[in-house]
Amino acid sequence: MSVNLTSLGANQVKSTTSGEMVEIGSLWREQTVVLFFLRRFGCQVCRWMSAEVSKLEKDLKANGVALIGIGPEETGVKEFKDGGFLKGDLYIDEKKQCYKDLGFKRYNAVNVIPAAMGKNVREIASKASAEGIQGNFSGDLLQSGGMLIVAKGGEKVLLHFVQKTPADNVSLEDLTKALGISVNVQAGEKPQCNEDVCTR
Repeated sequence: MSVNLTSLGANQVKSTTSGEMVEIGSLWREQTVVLFFLRRFGCQVCRWMSAEVSKLEKDLKANGVALIGIGPEETGVKEFKDGGFLKGDLYIDEKKQCYKDLGFKRYNAVNVIPAAMGKNVREIASKASAEGIQGNFSGDLLQSGGMLIVAKGGEKVLLHFVQKTPADNVSLEDLTKALGISVNVQAGEKPQCNEDVCTR
């Protein structure tokens, strides 16, 4: 699916800092942006993914790239910000228009359960728990998310990623590859043990 940056760019999102509505296109006017669309702010897997992608924040900034999180609703935003899961600005797409335009599907009551109980979701949830990241079930449980990376000035889409299951995420390697930058960051893994020591 191709992304029409002109029509997408006209969608309004709300800043969680100032409360003002801005066109999402204004976010990539002056800089390249990594837009991380969360399923919801209370989602444990989303929080873990946010913490993962935030490992790149310094390198992104050094390369003139902004990391921005976008949620589909207000619910849970305070707790998410207080938890410091994402090192970047946060916006809310109250009409979920960007989610629609980018093909981020909605689950229904029937298919959300197998999706949420899948092996990959359980694996990431256990990684998150190991790192002390918890979640909750408040808010819209049916929305899926993804990621969009747009080059400065809306020149082109560098990456358009749509979640098929709640555990799908862009690896840090794929993300930096899409941006054409190299970083030295270790992706989070489950605790590894050898005879002498356990590392996380």
